[in-house]
Amino acid sequence: MRLVFAGTPAVAVPTLRALAAQHELVAVITRPDAPLGRKRVLTPSPVATAAEELGLAVIKAARLDDEVTERITALHAELGVIVAYGGIVRDPLLSAPERGWINLHFSLLPRWRGAAPVQRALIEGDSELGVSVFQLVPALDAGDVFAMRAVAVPAQSTADVALDVLAKDGAALTADVVAGIADGSARAHPQQGEPTLAPKLTLEDGVLDWTLPLDAVHARYRGTTPEPGAHTTLDGARLKIVAATPAAPLVDRLGPGEMRGTKNGVLIGTATEALEVTRVQPAGKGAMNAADWWRGQRDTDSLRAGS
Repeated sequence: MRLVFAGTPAVAVPTLRALAAQHELVAVITRPDAPLGRKRVLTPSPVATAAEELGLAVIKAARLDDEVTERITALHAELGVIVAYGGIVRDPLLSAPERGWINLHFSLLPRWRGAAPVQRALIEGDSELGVSVFQLVPALDAGDVFAMRAVAVPAQSTADVALDVLAKDGAALTADVVAGIADGSARAHPQQGEPTLAPKLTLEDGVLDWTLPLDAVHARYRGTTPEPGAHTTLDGARLKIVAATPAAPLVDRLGPGEMRGTKNGVLIGTATEALEVTRVQPAGKGAMNAADWWRGQRDTDSLRAGS
């Protein structure tokens, strides 16, 4: 099939590569180069880099405006495929490809419609993650679904690890759906169940509340790592929690926010058991081993997370 592809981050690259191996990609749409790192160097998106490696035509656009619509319409694509592009496809672009657009979404729709489905699922402690390929419509992630697949994600995975796993499974599922659309065997069905929403995370979503049980604290850490970053405060300064796992039960339980240094890091108490933090990033500094950071504190007896 003649396809147009839209995507931006690394999680979209497996689908791009899978489709490029089987179909004719007439154009790849991605967001413009963005400043990255401390030196704010303008850097192409992962999708732009992969598309150029594949020798594909790349359209860099912050918005899918009239100019982009005209360029895509002139290519006479049969189908559009979108994976985490970072913008909304509206008519007339939505109707430009002969068979419209399909979207790979990283949830089991209609649960977690929106920009941060994996992150919200982890924060809420969902027992099951998955991917869906659906027909794009004007309403947010509401189109009929061609295929869904539950995906086994390693226990205790943070959002970036979970997304990497889902991206690979989602690429294979999307390729199957495109093949089905090409040969006429694909059938889409209305979504079943009550929708839940997954809005984009803010910095505030990363705040760890030590008065909650360990499961809830760890779930929020997982869902907000690496972005926007799980964090707490110490004497009013933000401390980012870069790596953490549930600690073994203690004989003398720590109170919420109470801290204790260990050989491998720092224990922080919750309403139940403690979280063991192994890497931190103090405000204005780089990430470091939590045990080293703890040894550098002058008065550890007075430190309390969340203060």
